[in-house]
Amino acid sequence: MSVKTILWPTDLSRYSRESIDEVVSLSKLHNSKVVVLYSAIDLCSYFPAYGNYPDQDRLNDFRDWEVEKARKTLNKLCDEELRSCPLIEIRLTLGDPVTNIIEQAEKENADLIVISSHGLGREKNNSAPDVIGSVAEQVIKKSPVSVHVIKNT
Repeated sequence: MSVKTILWPTDLSRYSRESIDEVVSLSKLHNSKVVVLYSAIDLCSYFPAYGNYPDQDRLNDFRDWEVEKARKTLNKLCDEELRSCPLIEIRLTLGDPVTNIIEQAEKENADLIVISSHGLGREKNNSAPDVIGSVAEQVIKKSPVSVHVIKNT
């Protein structure tokens, strides 16, 4: 299997970061480009049910803050932990993580998606490690390319 491009979606949780070693290893083995994907939650989509409160400007300010914080964190992560990968590119998206992962896999012509079995959901809810997380499960079902799942401990 030729692996020219690896898509690594991350929510920056400690569980998601557990897959870094595998991403680096696969990237070096196949001399692959790694596309690091962070998908910011579109808070604006949640509020119409509540009467559009808070106002749009505040939501936009928060979204911009989150994206900028994610960009800085990803840059640092790439510089410190993914630096031995042949080529790294960062993508920041807004909206549903599963949809964004599938769209980016197609857009980047990814040959492989490397995803952790759990992310922020497990961190927040302390869910059982033997049950795969909802994002990983949906990516496996919908992905047009192979998905390599890293089981979190």
